Amino acid sequence: MIDQDLRDRILAEPDVILEDRDVMSALIGANERRMGSNIVDLRGIAMERLESRLDRLEDTHRTVIAAAYENLAGTNQIHRAILQMLDPLSFEDFIKAIATDVAATLRVDCVRLVLESVQESEDPNVRKLGQTLIVAQPGFVTDYVSGGRNVPLRPVVLRQVLPDSDVLYGERAGWVRSEALMKLDFGTGRLPGLLALGAEDPHQFRPTHGTDLLAFFAGVFERTMRRWLG
Repeated sequence: MIDQDLRDRILAEPDVILEDRDVMSALIGANERRMGSNIVDLRGIAMERLESRLDRLEDTHRTVIAAAYENLAGTNQIHRAILQMLDPLSFEDFIKAIATDVAATLRVDCVRLVLESVQESEDPNVRKLGQTLIVAQPGFVTDYVSGGRNVPLRPVVLRQVLPDSDVLYGERAGWVRSEALMKLDFGTGRLPGLLALGAEDPHQFRPTHGTDLLAFFAGVFERTMRRWLG
């Protein structure tokens, strides 16, 4: 016989039993065993299928919510980086900002801005900006992003670092393992540029990741650079 205290509690709060999935499953299983092996409980089968479908829906729901939070966090991160990029009032401060504050906000370990020019500049003002700004010969951006292959270039490329990355990262090439490459369009009559974000984590930038936020960031970066190049 069931304990009287437990029986009284169940009678007083039957909803507690109905809301407990494990208890209900045990009760249904006991009922099926009493019916015998020659009886098929279609209602029980239907409930099992519904429970399985509910589990899948709950997993999907959790995945969608996690993706939404991740996307919101990424959007806020890009917005903060853009505000930091718009603060400087001189080109020198702008370069320093993308190498420090913007890099920290985007959680990358290295930032490189490549500007193509017919002649590589030896201007001391350029050298004063450090390794962040690189002046390269025309065609460098296409060659580096494509890896020397004849393939269509996408606006944003995410990948693990290639063996010849030392031309871009210099002494830091030994520990930069993945990169985000954003080709920059500075307008009609101007050579293209490249913004490269390097990370020590080999999985931080992967081809399977979305690029919409980085494409937006690159668009703002292009328009900001046109002000300095104008």
